[in-house]
Amino acid sequence: MRQFAIAVAAALAVLAAPVAVSAAPCKDAKGKFIKCPPAAAAPAKKGPCRDAKGKFIKCK
Repeated sequence: MRQFAIAVAAALAVLAAPVAVSAAPCKDAKGKFIKCPPAAAAPAKKGPCRDAKGKFIKCK
């Protein structure tokens, strides 16, 4: 049981590490905090095209 608890704790630590790094504030070259640039826009969704009412239409 003790080994299982250690294994679970290690797995959670590995999974939580990237979250802590990505949550870091943005800094400039001098080390001062700056406003982070906006995230890149999501790519256009591929799939069937629909009109405003939700009906399928021919894609352009």
